[in-house]
Amino acid sequence: MATYNKRGYKPKNTKEETKVEETHSTTKDVFESLDQGASKTEDFIANNQKVILGVIGVVVVAALGFFLYQEFVQKPKVEEASKEMFYAQQYFNEAVNSTAKDSLYNLALNGANGKFGLLDIIDEYSGTPSANLAQYSAGMAYLNMGKYKEAIEHLQKFDSDDPMLGALALGGIGDAFVQLNQDADALGYYEKAANYNDNEFTAPRYLYKAGITATNLKEYDKALKYFNKIKEDYSSSEEARTIDIYIGKVESLK
Repeated sequence: MATYNKRGYKPKNTKEETKVEETHSTTKDVFESLDQGASKTEDFIANNQKVILGVIGVVVVAALGFFLYQEFVQKPKVEEASKEMFYAQQYFNEAVNSTAKDSLYNLALNGANGKFGLLDIIDEYSGTPSANLAQYSAGMAYLNMGKYKEAIEHLQKFDSDDPMLGALALGGIGDAFVQLNQDADALGYYEKAANYNDNEFTAPRYLYKAGITATNLKEYDKALKYFNKIKEDYSSSEEARTIDIYIGKVESLK
């Protein structure tokens, strides 16, 4: 009997079939693995949902609490501190330009007529810009009143990026240490004050004081370095007018 191939009939390719079956099996295994992983994740969430929700709740409450604190506690506190600082600072400014300095500095520090003084502002409004500025003013008030340890305590707590106030605070600490006969400590603060900002007012002022203090400590090379820096870099400053006298004096001592 004659045989023939049916139209469209193709003999099976055993290798291709095997490959397809292997691919199908691999894909099936992957999906089953994913299903198992998803199931484990779901189990974890189901078993620990209270903990997870608790953590999320803590984060949300903390964020909300910070916002509420800033908006309804810190912001009004800053504004209130600023108002109180206005009166205390007025007394301080008057003391600077007055002959009755001690009494006015006392009013600035302790307040009057129901208004807070600088010390009250530091205590009641801690963390505000006004409390920080009050540290500076209180330190300078004590310095001018001859209470040098108190001056150092407050000026060391003052923190500012302002080129003038930052340098003046460091220089004020140096002045207080000089009055306490702690010249080595004073020199360190004068050096910091001189290097704090390169301007025509504070830089030569504290270079000069550093030079004088270094001379008293018999550190003549340091003194010459500071005096020569005034002469070379700040020739138009007030300190430069007589700096040659100091340079000559130190050179004669070496």
